[in-house]
Amino acid sequence: MAPTADPQLIDRGLDALRRGDAATARDLLSQAGQGGGRVPWLALARACSLTGDAAGEEEALQRQLEMNKRDLPALFAMAELKARQGNDRAASSFFRTAVAQAAATNPLPPQFRPLLDRAQTFLRDVGTRYEAHLTERLEAVRLDPSPRLAYALDMLRGRKPLYLQQPSMFYFPGLAQRPFFEREEFDWLPRVEAAVPALQAELRAVLAGGEEFEPYITGAPDRPLPNNKLLRDPSWGAYHFWQGGAVVQDHAARCPATMTAIEHAPMPRIAGRSPMALWSALKPGTHIEAHHGMLNTRLIVHVPLLAPEGCAIRVGHETRSWREGEALIFDDSFEHEAWNRSTELRVILLFEIWRPEISADERADLTRLFEAIDLYSAEA
Repeated sequence: MAPTADPQLIDRGLDALRRGDAATARDLLSQAGQGGGRVPWLALARACSLTGDAAGEEEALQRQLEMNKRDLPALFAMAELKARQGNDRAASSFFRTAVAQAAATNPLPPQFRPLLDRAQTFLRDVGTRYEAHLTERLEAVRLDPSPRLAYALDMLRGRKPLYLQQPSMFYFPGLAQRPFFEREEFDWLPRVEAAVPALQAELRAVLAGGEEFEPYITGAPDRPLPNNKLLRDPSWGAYHFWQGGAVVQDHAARCPATMTAIEHAPMPRIAGRSPMALWSALKPGTHIEAHHGMLNTRLIVHVPLLAPEGCAIRVGHETRSWREGEALIFDDSFEHEAWNRSTELRVILLFEIWRPEISADERADLTRLFEAIDLYSAEA
């Protein structure tokens, strides 16, 4: 325990500070604290500040923060001290900590509101100065960043958020945080893409027959309805080939080339759940709002069959347009959204595949796990 400071010196020092005699207050409170005695460190810091003693002010604030690491007045005061000294990075760090602590303080005393406003203004201004500095320095060294580094810089500048896998049902740890995968990584994919003309012919035959796709979002009778603006809306349509792990026989019979093509893919085979394969249609002007998929153990493959200009998908921070015959592969456990801003119909062949990093043994174990989950639901 710290030794007891002289209470008479403390009282005299506080009285001097109230009378506006900062120099006397500093001397008395400093004398009281000699030998390690505990004094009102915030009062001593204030007295030092008023007398221009920055070193004494910092030492007193450090002593207060050693006693209480999240003391709001001390955090704000230390931030202001660092700002006066021109140390933007240190000031920002203390201001950010103070803002976070203020958010966790409920209710926040009214006297802290102006301090909080000041902190937020400072952080905005520093962000502007920091970005200008960074841009100037990077231009000076003629940095030509790769896409990954460009995204990292955008996050550093506060222009873009950090997107991570956030599956709504099941998270499998240790997988790479990659929104998109590249076509060249999948040796089976050229055989699917080579079949695109035949797949397009089957699609056009179905469309020519006037058959309406069912709404992609329908809801289940024993579950709460999804909070999705496209619920039961055929603007986002589906024509299933595999649904709930079973073949949709009449669709499969009409589209044998499509069924053959998707057999090349490493689709999960989970009773009652997978494979899943369908045509996904977006009518002109349709927007699929940002959402997350259920799992990160799979990837979603899009094979564009009708892909007019003005159609695209954003996965995480990256947006890509569909090109007929060129597959897009992505992790739908990232936040993603899609749109058709053209005047024509967009249709893709959509199916799921295992993540390539997941071993054969892990795939077998995951299959047993998901089947056990679904079996409980069926028996409940």
